[in-house]
Amino acid sequence: MEEIDLRELFEYFRGKILWIIAAIILAIGVGNVVTVFTRVPMYNSNTTIVLVSENNGTTYNTTEQQLNKNLVSTYAEIIKSRKVINKVIDNLGLDYSYNTLKNNVNVEAITNTEIIKVIVSDSDATVAAEISNEIANVFMDEVQKIYKLNNVSVIDEAEINKTPYNVNYLKDNLIYVMVALVLSCGIIFVIYYFDTSIKTSEEIENKLGLTVVGIVPRVEKE
Repeated sequence: MEEIDLRELFEYFRGKILWIIAAIILAIGVGNVVTVFTRVPMYNSNTTIVLVSENNGTTYNTTEQQLNKNLVSTYAEIIKSRKVINKVIDNLGLDYSYNTLKNNVNVEAITNTEIIKVIVSDSDATVAAEISNEIANVFMDEVQKIYKLNNVSVIDEAEINKTPYNVNYLKDNLIYVMVALVLSCGIIFVIYYFDTSIKTSEEIENKLGLTVVGIVPRVEKE
């Protein structure tokens, strides 16, 4: 296997630096164009609700606390039920099917608490917040009808979040730069490795051990 002169390799890469820069610029340009035209920005918005004392009094005994903890997982499933989701669609006049909206709703039961977080994603930040708040309202009404309980209260209403969660141009561009850098350097190395031509008089002296006594300059025709 032919030995690789690191200094010579470095000089070869330095001579191809414009290729590497061009590859990085091209990767960033193509990557951002693809992102703009193929990736739909999605926005998250969440409403936080908590299970409280039914009598809304100052006392909250252990029995009520244990009951609420047991109901957290059940309530989480009710939130994504057809009865709740379809009513939200009707109330807001949404052009969504049950399955479409259900897939955009994520319900998190905070461990060891009586807190439930309703997270809604949508391509419209305002709509995401409206859906999240309406789900909480409809859910509280349904709990009263099903369990005859009034033990749910909203902690934080959903707010409009203008930052898409699925688009991060800084992170994407860093990835494009790394990919372009690796690919361009890899291609240049392969070209260098299989290039057996002699380009300078120093290469003749180093590789063949011969002394160069003269150089014929290349003259271009007019």
